[in-house]
Amino acid sequence: MTVVVGYIPTPEGLAAVDHAIEFAERERARLVVVNTGHHGDNAHALFATAADLDALDAKLDGLGIEHEIRQPTAASSAAQEILAAAEEVSAELIVIGIRRRSPVGKLVTGSTAQRVLLDAECAVLAVKAP
Repeated sequence: MTVVVGYIPTPEGLAAVDHAIEFAERERARLVVVNTGHHGDNAHALFATAADLDALDAKLDGLGIEHEIRQPTAASSAAQEILAAAEEVSAELIVIGIRRRSPVGKLVTGSTAQRVLLDAECAVLAVKAP
């Protein structure tokens, strides 16, 4: 079993990773972690630093979870990258973090979570930060 998790260095992204880890431990699943900037903008705050990724890699290694960390730099949206990774690895589950947004905010800016929820060909677990 393979699980894809969308990761950004925010409370929502960390909540998604924590839930994916919990699932991976319980089901002995492989994790594919996907982090990307905003449409390929590697300077964007959502693009994890090398230190962020090294810490995550060390955590997953320490837990004995088979994993891969991807940080694509193409000018694609985060949703496109998550969905592409899920398709490529035949994921059975995608885990994403969500945050509260107003209805107007959803209409104006779109939503990575919404796109993943609507377009994924596998189950999606959407989690909120505690």
